Amino acid sequence: MAKVLVVDDDAGIVNVLKHILSREGYAVCTAADGKEGLAAARQEKPDLIILDIMMPEIDGITATGILFQDPVMRRIPVLILTAKESARPVMDLLPNVRLYMTKPFDPPELLKSVQRLLNTAPV
Repeated sequence: MAKVLVVDDDAGIVNVLKHILSREGYAVCTAADGKEGLAAARQEKPDLIILDIMMPEIDGITATGILFQDPVMRRIPVLILTAKESARPVMDLLPNVRLYMTKPFDPPELLKSVQRLLNTAPV
């Protein structure tokens, strides 16, 4: 069973993602901001991180950069969730971001993306 870390400061989004992913058999751990997310990534060692881009204290862009500096964490694929339609240029600059989706997201499309990222993640 793959472990997915969901990092978002919107508790509603976190709960929806946790429900969708858990129902599909994923083990889900959560964090409410980038700082908590980095700590959870180190502790939980997830197979995939779903990360909001706009968060207090440490935003998703900064958190992704910090993850990429860690030789172990850099292998974890990151799926960015953002409310920004124009996020593509920023996403292209983040080396371990494999995919981004805009909010609101389509649950079946999200699940397809999660599975695709898990299937292509380095071992």
